[in-house]
Amino acid sequence: MSFDRHLSRRSFLSFSALTAASALTGCASSANTVTSGDTTIIYRSPMRLFQSPGASSVPSGAELAVMYGPIEDGGFLIPAVPYEQIDPRYYRQRVVDPTGQPPGTIVVDTPSRFLYLVQGDGMAMRYGVGIGREGFAWQGSGVIQWRQKWPRWKPPNEMVARQPELVKYSIENGGMEPGLKNPLGARALYIFSNGEDTLYRLHGNPDWRSIGKAVSSGCVRLMNQDIIDLYDRVPTKAPIVVWQ
Repeated sequence: MSFDRHLSRRSFLSFSALTAASALTGCASSANTVTSGDTTIIYRSPMRLFQSPGASSVPSGAELAVMYGPIEDGGFLIPAVPYEQIDPRYYRQRVVDPTGQPPGTIVVDTPSRFLYLVQGDGMAMRYGVGIGREGFAWQGSGVIQWRQKWPRWKPPNEMVARQPELVKYSIENGGMEPGLKNPLGARALYIFSNGEDTLYRLHGNPDWRSIGKAVSSGCVRLMNQDIIDLYDRVPTKAPIVVWQ
């Protein structure tokens, strides 16, 4: 099945228009059975996550120009990503599903810096991600309890204690307003486990250079164009697993 059939309607609309003319979170940069709900997810073989991702459909240059071009969204103009400077394996693309998990499951393969959204035809959407620095990274299973467009960023008190310069964005002070400089970017998906907020998120980020690296304080970050695509595909209560 060709890649262009899976480009989001948003991407095509954004391209046409341009050519015609957080809730609590600690995410920030410093420099084998799955069920919905809060049920713990059991896996037959976690190592399946680290096998070769198999055949993929690498986007063409024209497709990449659409996928990672500038987007007007929520009153903000998200700038284009210079995708030529990013390792091609981190481009958003459909691949043969290497996880063996049920459709609709999000799997974060931390060592490989990939996020998979399992689809129903033996395939998965794969996104490149940035992850938490060693010592801050989270692992486990849960659900996407809540989703938000252009969220406010409110670093938890523990993070403010480590970085006092963030006090102006503290919970008490209302956090950082949404925008292009907000560490949560254009979208945030909030991970709960056993009914409780883990304080970790899947979120957008303005720093495309962080994709493929371990730089954030625990959360899983995507390019803004990719988190918008993922947000449109993932419903609330979607199961998620993060492996180290």
